[in-house]
Amino acid sequence: MNRIIGWFLNVVIRLGTSILCRIERAPLEQVPKHGALILAVNHIGSLEVPLMFAHLQPRKLTGLAKVETWDNKFMGWLFTLWEAIPVRRGEADLDAIRRCLDVLAAGNILALAPEGTRSGHGRLLRAEPGIALIALRSGAPILPLVHWGGEKFSANLKLRKRTDFHIRVGKQFHLDAGGGKVTGEVRQAMADEIMCQMAALMPEEYRGEYSDTSKATTKYLRFD
Repeated sequence: MNRIIGWFLNVVIRLGTSILCRIERAPLEQVPKHGALILAVNHIGSLEVPLMFAHLQPRKLTGLAKVETWDNKFMGWLFTLWEAIPVRRGEADLDAIRRCLDVLAAGNILALAPEGTRSGHGRLLRAEPGIALIALRSGAPILPLVHWGGEKFSANLKLRKRTDFHIRVGKQFHLDAGGGKVTGEVRQAMADEIMCQMAALMPEEYRGEYSDTSKATTKYLRFD
């Protein structure tokens, strides 16, 4: 029954977002059709979650959501249907990490926002190091996928205007510590390098904390 409900919901979301937004779908074709994958995505608001989930089907996709989401009965039901992984923010949630690794071990897509929270305004925030931990433990490749325009969705909806939802996909890579000790500082540097790859795909006004692309490094990135 849940599979039927999920299929119907995806159809509704695809139709609804296509009516309300002008979505650049072509870049989504660059997402591999098979195999474990970490999608490194920026997090602006609520629009991109259902939009990405529905428009990347039939690939099985999930991600992290703050545990407080389940306090709302409808949102809890919806995120359970999507098999989202609840995470307790501000602490090392080992159960959430384990479930992320299970998703990747099953050959599915795990969408992670290195920023750790939504920006609201669309400009990149400083990364948290968690994505590096999961990538190193899983050995899964990382694919940067960025979007912008969704921050205007609520305002456009009130004005009965369609929202331009832009998407760009970068080059796939693995994280590699080069045999060195992976300290907290190294994980943060890895997360920053991931964000720099994302920033390079975006218009300058959205790069935020990573606006100075001259400082971008690739010390820990091994491109496929």
